[in-house]
Amino acid sequence: MHQQQIFNHTFSNGLVLVAQSMPWLQSSAFAINVPAGCRYDPAEKIGLSNFACEMVQRGCGDLDSRQFIEALEFKGIDYSSSSSVYHMRFGGAMRCEQLHDGLSIFADVLRRPHLTDDQLEDGRLVCFQEVRAIEDDLMQRVMIELRNRHYGQPDGRDCHGTMDSIGSITMEDIRGFFKDRFLPNGTIISVAGKLDWEQLKDHVEYLFGDWKSGESAAITAEPPQPGTHHIAFDSQQTQICLAFPAVPYSHEDYYQSRGAVGVLSGGMSSRLFSEIREKRGLCYSVFATSTSTKDRGSVICYSGTTAERAQETLDALIEQLDGLKRGIEEDELTRLKVQIRSGLVMQQESCRSRASAIGVDWFHLGRIQLLDELNDIVNGLTVDSINRYLENKPPGNYDLVTLGPEPLTLPNHEISTTSA
Repeated sequence: MHQQQIFNHTFSNGLVLVAQSMPWLQSSAFAINVPAGCRYDPAEKIGLSNFACEMVQRGCGDLDSRQFIEALEFKGIDYSSSSSVYHMRFGGAMRCEQLHDGLSIFADVLRRPHLTDDQLEDGRLVCFQEVRAIEDDLMQRVMIELRNRHYGQPDGRDCHGTMDSIGSITMEDIRGFFKDRFLPNGTIISVAGKLDWEQLKDHVEYLFGDWKSGESAAITAEPPQPGTHHIAFDSQQTQICLAFPAVPYSHEDYYQSRGAVGVLSGGMSSRLFSEIREKRGLCYSVFATSTSTKDRGSVICYSGTTAERAQETLDALIEQLDGLKRGIEEDELTRLKVQIRSGLVMQQESCRSRASAIGVDWFHLGRIQLLDELNDIVNGLTVDSINRYLENKPPGNYDLVTLGPEPLTLPNHEISTTSA
């Protein structure tokens, strides 16, 4: 792999800048993580973070809403924005000579948004459309409910809110959220690609050095709702979503866990796909994925199937999870390592992927994992090490949410039911 240079600097106001130099590229990318995710939404106004994310881009600095978009397009910046549980995220990828200009535009987003009354209803319509899109996506609906019940509040929260909560949000709510949550302390700017570190650091100091830090408000947490829950919905299909505890991203055994999940669900040769979908034809979709909050990890499994075969599909899913407890085989690990190495090579050629990854690393680990380090971790995975992990932390203690015409059963689980 190419020689990797990693830099980091914490400014006096708490803002963190991390960067990876990739001089073999002609492009650069940045990711800005502001501590303004939906975990900070008031309980009666969930969706406020997502709404604010839309509004801060509807005019900022010297640019109105249309000029903001035109400025990014004129510079050739492929940009994105979103709200997650912990952060509001802004990102951009561009030719390397446009990096400083891209950061300058988003400095206005973070520090000088217009937040004018005349943009409120247009912004609300965008948020309404996102909520409606989720209502039409049955897989998203069941996974949102599962995360809510499995993680509790606020870590299991869906950032989009509801039609009612979005409808209740005022411009004063948005301005207050911006004032309270857009803070340099806790914000991480991560940059990757062709760059000059000293010039980048000086430019970020110029843009954000006088940004005033603030205090974070306390958050009221609500406990998880474990067990089995069914959402009654008149459909020919049933959506199945199941979660069980694993280790978080910051844990020393995280990649052992990821290795086990990769064997379970890492391509068309994985156990779930080959055994449940291909050999038995029980479903049209099945997969498992690792998820993590700051201090809690889980594996979430999903399957979409017909209502008639839903219970059989769930039983087959549990059967595969029980089989994982007995360990993995050498050929499964060999296949998985090939896939992971391929992904690392592709990430080596993508400044956007690296900008995002090093920001995640800093948030969860307080340091950056080099691609060479990750490659060594992958090479160090063995059948014995993954099987020891599975012996110590086997799949179990399941939380289950289903959506469809009839509830499904797990042994020794009581079922609660709501209507869609």
